[in-house]
Amino acid sequence: MRMTLRVAAALLLMPLAAQASTIEMKVFGMVCGYCAQGIEKSLRTHDATADVVVSLENKLVAVTTREGQDITDDELRKMITKAGYDLKSISRTKRTMSEIRGEVLEAANQ
Repeated sequence: MRMTLRVAAALLLMPLAAQASTIEMKVFGMVCGYCAQGIEKSLRTHDATADVVVSLENKLVAVTTREGQDITDDELRKMITKAGYDLKSISRTKRTMSEIRGEVLEAANQ
C-alpha cells in the first residue's frame, strides 16, 4: 500500500518537475559584450523564455523556459544562426540558472 502511494505521488509530481526546462547551448562566434547582448535580446523575445545567461568565455548560452512552455531545437537553431552565430550543441539539463551563473562567475574569476 505504501509503495502504491509513493508511486502515485511521484507520478503526480512528475509534470511539475518537467514543466520548467533549462536549455544549454554551445555557441561559437561570440567575441564581445555586444554579441552576448544581441543573443540575449533575441532569445528574450520568445514568449516561452523566462531567463537567459550568456557567457562569452564558456561559449555558453543558457535559457530557462516558463512553466509548461518550451522552445524547440529548431526555433533555437534559427534564432542563433539568424543572429550570425554558430550553434554547436543543444542540451536540456536539470541545472538551475543559479548553478549556471555560479559556474560562469567562477570561470571569470580564475
